[in-house]
Amino acid sequence: RCGTSFLLTVALVSIVVFAFAGTDPLWWRLASRLVLIPLVAGVAYEAIRFAGFHQGWPVVRLLFAGNIALQLLTTRPPDDEHIQVAIRAFEEARDVEANLGPHR
Repeated sequence: RCGTSFLLTVALVSIVVFAFAGTDPLWWRLASRLVLIPLVAGVAYEAIRFAGFHQGWPVVRLLFAGNIALQLLTTRPPDDEHIQVAIRAFEEARDVEANLGPHR
């Protein structure tokens, strides 16, 4: 579950929701879309959460296969340099935290 999955889900939910908007005047379409953005984002977020909790369901895997494919397209495993930077950053953070003592 990542940002690209969220954007894809928002796009798909938007298509479904705004398909019912019709061919009203431009000002009405713009206003309705602005008002419905929080609803679309909320539905998309909850759909991704639901999919995360029910990954084993075949229907969920089928519906969210596009999200997984998009993640594979936009991410890659870290190379050795990335891992070294992550280890060094962790060590620095651990040292800073140790030097703060019990009274933060």
